[in-house]
Amino acid sequence: MIHVETFAVPPLGCNCSVLIDDVSKEAIVVDPGGDAPGILRRLTARGVTVKALVHTHTHIDHVGATSAVQQATGAAARIHEGDLFLYEMLHVQGQMIGVPTPPRAELDAFLRDGEVLTAGALSLEVIHTPGHTPGSVCFRCKTDAEEVVFAGDTLFAGSIGRTDLWGGDHGQILRSIRNRLLSLPDETVVITGHDRATTVGRERRSNPFLRA
Repeated sequence: MIHVETFAVPPLGCNCSVLIDDVSKEAIVVDPGGDAPGILRRLTARGVTVKALVHTHTHIDHVGATSAVQQATGAAARIHEGDLFLYEMLHVQGQMIGVPTPPRAELDAFLRDGEVLTAGALSLEVIHTPGHTPGSVCFRCKTDAEEVVFAGDTLFAGSIGRTDLWGGDHGQILRSIRNRLLSLPDETVVITGHDRATTVGRERRSNPFLRA
């Protein structure tokens, strides 16, 4: 059985998700934002081995706990190469929002479009969706009950990611959403980077940013 647990973490309410194969007790963590103790408590409570720490993009609120969780678990940390420049600018990002610069994790191989990450029976497909940042990606997986896409800050309930930060591109994010996300089945659950979840069908029908 594939178990998904999503919870908001500081400093900006990023949605961190822990994906677990309940048989093998192997896990993948998506967007370990700035609450290493809280994330580690959940991992310990579930008794899992973390195979990878993966990121929808590398804004500081989505990577703040990566180094600490990596040190505690030994998991590989991975981003898309298009966001490496942002990862190298964490100190500037911290200054912009008034938070301390977190230590940088040791990065493993870069995420690649179409790659499938595994942990036990869990499979997580990488979908490159640039626009919010050049290296923004989404992750698609199937649980026992539903299909889920972890959209980071690319797509929100009734909105889309901002494109006025470094490397953002409004036209590109719209193309990414329309070509890569709206092609998924309507019932696909969208775990957003902040706030509440939605579905592909709901955003296709009602998202004002996606109207032709």
